[in-house]
Amino acid sequence: MWISSGSPLVAEICAGGGLDWLLVDMEHGPNDLPSVLAQLQAVAAYPVTPVVRVPVNDPVVLKQVLDLGAQNVMVPMVGSAEEARAAVAAVRYPPRGGRGVGSALARAARWNAVDGYLGRADEHVSLVVQVETADAVARAGDIAAVDGVDAVFVGPSDLAASMGLLGRQTHPDVTAAVLRILQSVHAAGVPAGVNAFDPAVADSYLAAGASFVLVGADVALLARGAEALAGRFAGSAAPPRAGY
Repeated sequence: MWISSGSPLVAEICAGGGLDWLLVDMEHGPNDLPSVLAQLQAVAAYPVTPVVRVPVNDPVVLKQVLDLGAQNVMVPMVGSAEEARAAVAAVRYPPRGGRGVGSALARAARWNAVDGYLGRADEHVSLVVQVETADAVARAGDIAAVDGVDAVFVGPSDLAASMGLLGRQTHPDVTAAVLRILQSVHAAGVPAGVNAFDPAVADSYLAAGASFVLVGADVALLARGAEALAGRFAGSAAPPRAGY
């Protein structure tokens, strides 16, 4: 599930819920480096895999997030094999990439307590890239085939927007594009995942071979839960909608 609140307490609650993985979101959530660090620390005691989505495919941001101790990172808006190679280079030390070296100062290497970290850093890092535009659908296989891309994640919201179907993630044209991406990525021998809040749509993607899915978000669960309580106890069949 998404962890978008920026709260370590909420992250810890979600970590104890029995889910497989959590996505700490820096792209659309109010997260910065200190809040990401606090959330990684909060969930570390639980049998759940945290993934940090950086806001942009930028080597500086990726370097900082990796040094915080994130072992799994997701890069949004990867639209070509060239952009995927840039992300791969950003998460690898020279000579295989260009990640800045600061392990003595970093939680990633436990401040140089991890023996041989620099030479074995690739063993501690996985890279997921997002395919989420109409132009990238046909390139999904090439993106997945880039050496160092460990998985591809489909973002139906931005995909729908780029197809002129803003807010219509379950439109048949969008779901068809998602399935095409999944097929291309699997053909490249790489795991493919997707975001799907609608349980029926999530089930359909799993049936189509999706290896991992995001099926909820902390903020959405809190909002809908609060509305349900209001509807039950405040006598409101439909809670008031926010406006500007």
